Amino acid sequence: MASATGIPSHVGEQEPLLGGPGDASQKDKPLYHNFAIGTATVAQAGIWVLLNSAAILLLTQGILVLQPTYTAQQKKQGTYVHATLNDLALAAAIAGLVVIEINKADHGGHFESPHAILGLITYIAMALQAIVGITQYFVPQIYGGESNAKKLYKYHRMSGYVILILALATICAATTTGFNLNVLHMQLWAIIVASVLTVVGVFARIKKQKLGF
Repeated sequence: MASATGIPSHVGEQEPLLGGPGDASQKDKPLYHNFAIGTATVAQAGIWVLLNSAAILLLTQGILVLQPTYTAQQKKQGTYVHATLNDLALAAAIAGLVVIEINKADHGGHFESPHAILGLITYIAMALQAIVGITQYFVPQIYGGESNAKKLYKYHRMSGYVILILALATICAATTTGFNLNVLHMQLWAIIVASVLTVVGVFARIKKQKLGF
């Protein structure tokens, strides 16, 4: 059946606000393709940016909340909040990874750019850091007791700072991606300035004795 304009009605039903008929239609593809059809890739990219930004925000807060603790009670409270914030950071990072992988399902190019490779390394490091941090504090028996587990604390702290730098470096590398060059237009100098401010603010509060120096 044709509409008043002479265009078949089923064609109009398949035409999105941006694009031509069928550009946002599932057609004969599996349901999961709907996550990446048409401008869904733009929406997914936006979500990915928000999730990874949240991950770095939470990661930084997790460090900041624990650094100044002094008494045993403060350290206990700080550790619980630290663990919660870092677990949320890891969850946001994993969600971001899932989103970008879905987005690239039809486009290929998995883990080829410096940004993608750095990001993957950061994701893996964050996961390992979370596993070690949780087990050494809550299940020290697997390390041979609380005394042995506490010997790992300084390495856990060191690796946490390294992961923060990796995460910030990943953001800097994101400025070279096609999505940033064509859509976001983030400026490398601005990201570097923000990263330096973050590092200075966090690292200036490091207590060298807690790192074994």
